[in-house]
Amino acid sequence: MMTNMMFLLLRALLITIMTLGMMASLTDFRFGYRKLLCVLAAYCLWVSCSSLVLLRLGGELLLLRLFYLTISLPAILLTYWAANDTPAQAVFNYTTQIMVSALSASMLRWLTDSFGLSGTVNLLLMCAFYLTAIYLEWRFLRQPFRTLIQVIPARWGVLTLIPCVFCGYLILVAAWPGSYLDNMAQRIYVYTAVIPLVFVYIAVLKSLLDQYRTQMERQSTMLLMVQISALKEKLQRVKEVEEGIRIQRHDLRHQLQAVAELVARGDREAALDFLDAARKRLDERKETSWCRPPVLDAVFASYFDQAQRQGVRVEAKIALPDTLPADEGELAIVLANALENAIHANLELPREQRNIRCKMVGTPSIMLEVSNPCTGAVLFDGEGLPVAQRKGHGLGVQSICAFCRKNGATCQFDLTDGWFRFRLVL
Repeated sequence: MMTNMMFLLLRALLITIMTLGMMASLTDFRFGYRKLLCVLAAYCLWVSCSSLVLLRLGGELLLLRLFYLTISLPAILLTYWAANDTPAQAVFNYTTQIMVSALSASMLRWLTDSFGLSGTVNLLLMCAFYLTAIYLEWRFLRQPFRTLIQVIPARWGVLTLIPCVFCGYLILVAAWPGSYLDNMAQRIYVYTAVIPLVFVYIAVLKSLLDQYRTQMERQSTMLLMVQISALKEKLQRVKEVEEGIRIQRHDLRHQLQAVAELVARGDREAALDFLDAARKRLDERKETSWCRPPVLDAVFASYFDQAQRQGVRVEAKIALPDTLPADEGELAIVLANALENAIHANLELPREQRNIRCKMVGTPSIMLEVSNPCTGAVLFDGEGLPVAQRKGHGLGVQSICAFCRKNGATCQFDLTDGWFRFRLVL
């Protein structure tokens, strides 16, 4: 009796720890590992004590029927407390792992009973499966999952219904009169629950990936349009410069004759003033180049010209190396999003208050700072990111965050003294 109870207790504790391990493989925590280990130890102690009490009172059947109340609910609360995720995202993560864990434990138990394997072999098989699952989730699912959380911050409440419905189904099966441990009941549970949920999860994943792909295509299209627009503007300015040079060449003979006449008269000051005025006219037609990297130069030229046409004063300090620490196209998207947001914010202000301050300097590290005056209130979420006030907005911030995660950069948003600032360090 004690041997069987010890096996059931170890089995429940193993499932709990490994389920938390799978959950942790997809989670960013707000605490250090030492504090997390202390919390995990306290939670495992609670699981051991509560499971032992339930086993003594009603055996394995009672433990299974109250599993989600005594083990899962505290785990969900701890996950929300320790994770850098919203409640819906934390619940989605943990209940999904519960689903995988429950299905796996059920199938392993069925295999153990079918082949007459010992309890020790069952525990070893469970350890091998869970450790493999933790590694695979960490290796292949962590980055896509964290990316989806940032790229698609909304609608997680609806997505969470999928694993929650499954967990509700498990609770219903466990509470149903009769033996939950009957092999036929387990087979019915597996085949009626797994197959529909697999298709639902595939559909949901495809939908999320399609949204992410659409956003990436939108950003690529935006960058391409910026480059095309900048090139067209450059071409137009080149044509204007060429036309000016043609006119200047036509007038050069007369200008030289005038300078020669002034020199012959000994009027040196007048000759110098004449030449200085001619130089200034040439400088006005000079093409502006903001930096050496061509894509970034195109973004600067396009958005600065767009800002000036909207009556937005631009103060810029650009000093970039020829070689950048990140992909030029991706960095250009970040810059374009920041400048676009700053221009849109300025359009809500009177023309005399419109201003953009842009600084992008560094060798080899890059520091980008874009600031604009802001007279209204700006809401920030728990991670310090500005919250979009209108539907369809906020994609630029999500894109910037995705760039930071990929390239190990840090970004900061703040509102100080009536100025909204975005700063990125790469």
